[in-house]
Amino acid sequence: MKLKIKLIGGQRLFFTSDTHYNHRNICRGTTTWTDPDSKTRDFDTLEQMNDRIVNNINSVVGQDDILIHLGDWSFGGFDSIPEFHQRINCRNIHLVLGNHDHHIDSDRNNIKDIFKSVNQYVELSVNKEHTFVLMHYPIMSWNRMNDGVIHLHGHVHLPAELRIGEGKMMDVGMDGNNFFPIEMEEVLKLMNNQPIKSGLKEDHHIKDKS
Repeated sequence: MKLKIKLIGGQRLFFTSDTHYNHRNICRGTTTWTDPDSKTRDFDTLEQMNDRIVNNINSVVGQDDILIHLGDWSFGGFDSIPEFHQRINCRNIHLVLGNHDHHIDSDRNNIKDIFKSVNQYVELSVNKEHTFVLMHYPIMSWNRMNDGVIHLHGHVHLPAELRIGEGKMMDVGMDGNNFFPIEMEEVLKLMNNQPIKSGLKEDHHIKDKS
């Protein structure tokens, strides 16, 4: 899917992923996992985690800004999907589906309609100046990688020190961004000095750009 966005009137663009709103097992205070230390978020209650996620989004993303969410929107049943959406002030939310977004993927009760768009994969152009390849999962080789196109993903819940991968790729998930979305301009700054990944040794696109 190709998506073109034109930012107007001071509008800003943010990315996030893996909010896992209402996910009890990812919250330390409510998890039933046997080894929570390496997997859970350090909150005493589920409400505390949910509130932090919502408040952090609303503190930086304005009503008329654009938020692109790269998957794993919510847990706790179907009703959590619209509940989370209603708590976010931003009116322009695009979703790239994650592996846990089953109800949204199947469009239960036309739930996709609450989002501006819902896709599995997006090639995003912003103001005809910046191009991003967006997918929930990290990709080893992506379109126009050798031209410096940036790949943003989620899924792997990387900590801050590991969120930038080899080449121009980055995990924009909440866990590595202090539970905040990240603005496009910040992504561009972080990627500015990143080398362009040469790709797989077997990738013929390195030598043949036709």
